[in-house]
Amino acid sequence: MHELSLADSMVQEIEAIMEKEGAEKVFSVTVKMGRLSGVEKEPFEFAFPIVAEGTKLEKSKLIIEESPVIVKCKDCMTETVLETPFAKCGNCGSRNVDYISGKEFLIKSLEIE
Repeated sequence: MHELSLADSMVQEIEAIMEKEGAEKVFSVTVKMGRLSGVEKEPFEFAFPIVAEGTKLEKSKLIIEESPVIVKCKDCMTETVLETPFAKCGNCGSRNVDYISGKEFLIKSLEIE
């Protein structure tokens, strides 16, 4: 379960930010998680309070914003949201696409004091 190690790394990263900012408490952590990020939402939600225990994040609320998979077609220049796991344009069916979103996993915001 790599979500446990991701949660642990995230807590360490947030603690470093808190030290740099002189913060003492975290009220909430908002994470942006793409559908193709490779991170499973439920295991991550389970792991976060375990690794946060005994840290300044112990009582913080975890908010996960799931982002859809959006591709931009290099042929017809259309951006579409993928509903299937196949990377193809929703307009013309081309597989010649770039990912715009859906692979990210990042700390979007912190509510600290």
